[in-house]
Amino acid sequence: MHRKIATGLAASTLALVTVAATATTASAAPADKPQVLASWTQTSASSYNAWAAARANQAAWSAYGFNWSTDYCSTSPDNPFGFPFSMSCARHDFGYRNYKAAGTFDANKSRIDSAFYEDLKRVCNAYSGGTKTSCNGTAWTYYQAVRAFG
Repeated sequence: MHRKIATGLAASTLALVTVAATATTASAAPADKPQVLASWTQTSASSYNAWAAARANQAAWSAYGFNWSTDYCSTSPDNPFGFPFSMSCARHDFGYRNYKAAGTFDANKSRIDSAFYEDLKRVCNAYSGGTKTSCNGTAWTYYQAVRAFG
């Protein structure tokens, strides 16, 4: 009789440990969500590239519950004067939406805006001469707009 009770208790304990371990494993990946979000919203090209790769494979990141939605450059042109700013705007939206959802937007807004400007300038680096100058001026205008109104 004692052996049956002991066996039952051991089985129950094992079941609880298994459930707890499964719950921990299932929630372990999103525990680093703030770090992943931060790594994808830095000013560097490598940060942009990591975000772009993740955006192209959103299903792999579904457990994180990131908001990937975007309206690109909102009410401004996505490709002003032919300059392809839409992906820079999409990453900017990603930063804004996810930091707002995390409740840490105010602490991160300046960096997200700076990353946006760096992304725009990298777009402009594909040009030269007066076209590059025009692109950089447009990038500066977009950056000032998000700093003031974003």
